[in-house]
Amino acid sequence: MEYDKSVVNRLKRVEGQIKGVLSMIEKGEDCRDVITQLSASRSAIDRTIGLIVSMNLEQCVRENIANGENTDEVVKEAVNLLVKSR
Repeated sequence: MEYDKSVVNRLKRVEGQIKGVLSMIEKGEDCRDVITQLSASRSAIDRTIGLIVSMNLEQCVRENIANGENTDEVVKEAVNLLVKSR
C-alpha cells in the first residue's frame, strides 16, 4: 500500500497537537482545555484511519475486479478495520 502525502501530513498535524497537549499538561492548564485538544486529536486520528481504510479498499477492489475476483471479502475486511478502530 502506498500512502498519499496527505496521510503523512495529517499524522504530522496530529503529532503537533499531541505535543501541544503535553505542553499544556506540563504548564498545568485547565483540564477542559486539555480534554478539548485531546478530543480534537482523536477526531483527527479517526479521520486519518477512515482515509487509509478507504484508500486501501479502493485499491483492493480495483485489483480484485481486474483479476476477476469477488470483492465481498475485501469490503468485509475494510468494515472490520473501521469497527476495530472505534
